[in-house]
Amino acid sequence: MRSQKTQFLFVALSTVLFCGTSFAQQQRIFDWRPANDETVRLDPANYHTGRTYHPNAAGQNNHVDIKAQKPVTVFMTPEADWNLALQHPETIGNLRQVCLREHVVDTTYVCELPVEPLTLVIRDERFSPETPVFAGLGVVLNTMQATPNNTANAISTGIAAVVNSTRQSFSSRAFKDPNDVHIQYYRWDCVQNCIQPEFRWMEQVKEKYQLTSFLKVYGGFQPDHDGELVSIKIKSSVPMVVAVLPSQVADQLHARPDALESALEKNACQQRGVESLEFQCTFNLADGPQSLVVGPEAGEKVPHKKAEILMLANRCVENCQQLQTAQQQ
Repeated sequence: MRSQKTQFLFVALSTVLFCGTSFAQQQRIFDWRPANDETVRLDPANYHTGRTYHPNAAGQNNHVDIKAQKPVTVFMTPEADWNLALQHPETIGNLRQVCLREHVVDTTYVCELPVEPLTLVIRDERFSPETPVFAGLGVVLNTMQATPNNTANAISTGIAAVVNSTRQSFSSRAFKDPNDVHIQYYRWDCVQNCIQPEFRWMEQVKEKYQLTSFLKVYGGFQPDHDGELVSIKIKSSVPMVVAVLPSQVADQLHARPDALESALEKNACQQRGVESLEFQCTFNLADGPQSLVVGPEAGEKVPHKKAEILMLANRCVENCQQLQTAQQQ
């Protein structure tokens, strides 16, 4: 189980992870795609219960194509209020009507939804002298789903039976003046570049080591894609030099520690005189194997204490072939 400090670092790097990897990929493209559709038959003043939406954030909206033989009114209303009105038809005139559209014959209905469950309701606008308050529900003639996993339409024969006092089956219902309404629902979905590489922060180095005047070299890091992000965190009681160098250079520092300064002159991934710091560097495949090098700055008195070192690499873990294809283009 990771320590609390390490978990905090993972969270803090989440934004950097997105920025550091997205440039190497083609962005996902989204658009409205057809979902399920249905055809409904309404008598004058009939209502139809459409899909119920559950927005979880402000600014979300729906997208529905509606074609009717005769004018209808379309609106959204709170799901709980609509279910109550189905059981008590006398209250239907008091429903809150969100995104009200009247005299609809052929339209694309779009509503910016408040954050609450809302049901789409369609009402035949023609007057019914028999039941002027609530003439009942229409009948779903057919329902087609775009995929097996799409949510079915919210109407049920059980609810309809509560309102329809005749309790006749839909198939045997006779219509006096039918108004057929076709409803095409849409879903907001990815249409291009949908399969993306996935990345995860992986520990490369994690150690508390006893400070000495000698350099500490951690080898074995090899970039697995261009633009790979590496994060290094150090905590020490004395000023430290921290750098990621090519492994062939770092391996020579054990025998020639005096060569460090010249090696650092040619290297951009480094920090000097730091005691507590977190920083990031980027590497490409052509950079080859890399090593993390840490040690007290020259001339510093080394106490009998430990330094903490943490190095994370942002590695591809899923759909990596997509990343390689993008890099070859």
